[in-house]
Amino acid sequence: MAAGNEANPRSRSTAVREGTSVDDMVTRLSQEIVAGDWPPGTRLTAAGIAQRFAVSRTPVREAFGHLFAMGLVERRPNRGVVTASIDEQELFAMFEAMAELEAACARFCALRMPLAERRALQALHESARAWLDESHRAQYSAFNDRFHSALYEGSRSDHLIELTRATRARLQPFRHTQFAIERRTLHSFDEHAAIVAAVVAGDAAAAAEAARAHVLSVARSARCYVEARSESAP
Repeated sequence: MAAGNEANPRSRSTAVREGTSVDDMVTRLSQEIVAGDWPPGTRLTAAGIAQRFAVSRTPVREAFGHLFAMGLVERRPNRGVVTASIDEQELFAMFEAMAELEAACARFCALRMPLAERRALQALHESARAWLDESHRAQYSAFNDRFHSALYEGSRSDHLIELTRATRARLQPFRHTQFAIERRTLHSFDEHAAIVAAVVAGDAAAAAEAARAHVLSVARSARCYVEARSESAP
């Protein structure tokens, strides 16, 4: 589809269920935009997206709001909502902020998590061994969300949890691209292992450093994905 065209809901071959939720729409649309399915400048209409997902225009407008907050769409005079160009500098500045937020979460986990919760985190991490094969990327990605959620909750800091979840939500479509990189699931598992070991040992400094290094590794994977997508664009 050439840049500047209007997205055609009928061109999407992937089936969607009737009455899709706002979260599901945001997930699907953000993944497609990041993947380059809709080049920058592609017009998205509430009517077209509503038709595709079999919903009214109200949840579509809400989904557009989330995509706008992620920086994936923008509003232009006389054109409405269009897909935005990805600002790599801004994207990786957000990853740097995310690295510090997750470092703080891991540090507090090492200081505050009860022993039973540390063991549960370790068991959760070990359960991911079943999903390390490249054919299980979707399952590992779902596990990855649960693992990071456990780290946030373990910090016992409501304000930190809120900030971290909000930043993660903005970066979510880019974080998911990491698993398109060969052997990334194995590297992610090893990075998680370092975080878990430090938390279980109560080593706050090591936990923070391991979490920071992990998110920056995710950022490098996302950069590789975005650059490869840009190079392959017509």
